[in-house]
Amino acid sequence: MLDKLKNFELKYEELSARLAQPDAASDPSRYRDLMKEYSALTPIVEKYREYLRAEESLKEAEELRKSESDKDFLKMIDEQYDHAKDDIERTSEELKILLLPKDPNDNRSVIMELRAGAGGEEAALFAHSLMRMYMLYADSKRWKTEILSMNETELGGVKEAAFSVEGEGVYSRLKYESGVHRVQRVPETESQGRIQTSTATVAVLPEAENAEIQIDDKDLKIDVFRSSGAGGQHINKTESAVRITHLPTGLVVECQDERSQQKNRERAMKVLCSRLLEKKQAELDAKYAQERRSQIGTGDRSERIRTYNFPENRLSDHRIGLTIYKLDQVLNGNLDEVIDALATADRAAKLAREDEA
Repeated sequence: MLDKLKNFELKYEELSARLAQPDAASDPSRYRDLMKEYSALTPIVEKYREYLRAEESLKEAEELRKSESDKDFLKMIDEQYDHAKDDIERTSEELKILLLPKDPNDNRSVIMELRAGAGGEEAALFAHSLMRMYMLYADSKRWKTEILSMNETELGGVKEAAFSVEGEGVYSRLKYESGVHRVQRVPETESQGRIQTSTATVAVLPEAENAEIQIDDKDLKIDVFRSSGAGGQHINKTESAVRITHLPTGLVVECQDERSQQKNRERAMKVLCSRLLEKKQAELDAKYAQERRSQIGTGDRSERIRTYNFPENRLSDHRIGLTIYKLDQVLNGNLDEVIDALATADRAAKLAREDEA
């Protein structure tokens, strides 16, 4: 590990020198690439240097112990020794975490897709609650959200919806949300107070960049139709809604939220590209697919990952055995405690695999 860290430090110093050159910014694209690499190395090199300082302090204390006889001074030396030893142990563990393989999608923005599952109208209302929760969480992080498509019910539920979340490190936080979410509560329409169990599925797709997915126009079937609201009521007299079918894969995307056909087409293409990127990575990048499977849970939309129990104000994440009695706070966008726990468990699992290797 130390040899690898030394090489990182040499690379970091080389990048620092190149960025300091007067003509460094003459090629903006190249400058951005250098800055990206420099920024990625900065926390590793800083932690490595902290580790080296602790090592130096430990060696100094060991040398002083050999030549010093004054009891008071020896006590100070022992404190320095213990402190340095603790720092070495702490920074060593932190370096192991920093050196873990990064998910290449962690810094991307995402497209989230929600679908009501078993439970009829109650499932649709729950899907709407989840959508609101993610929107509020994104707002607390100062991320930008945009609804791409939404199929609402007459009672304000959501049969299915897609929305984008843009910002720094969005995928690294939201990637753990893919799967089946289960709710247990008494529906407002239930006169006898019986608890009903309903589900909704969440998919978190890293947003595709333009150069990553090439789509041939001949591979697309594009249909236009009139937008319809809850209950089938027509909300637009023109054919502005768009349905895009990707013929080679059979993927279908609809968008009807905008009155402009062009805008609906752009949004539908955005969702399609992200779905194709996910499919491409799963099929062609075996190494990355293995990494996805080794994260907390599988990320599969068929896997039940979490239960929201309203009568007990309880949230349970089944992947890591987490239970908290703050459901009301979580649904208001306070997701950090849950996501932090998932990220910590993910890192611990990866460290265990590294130690085994």
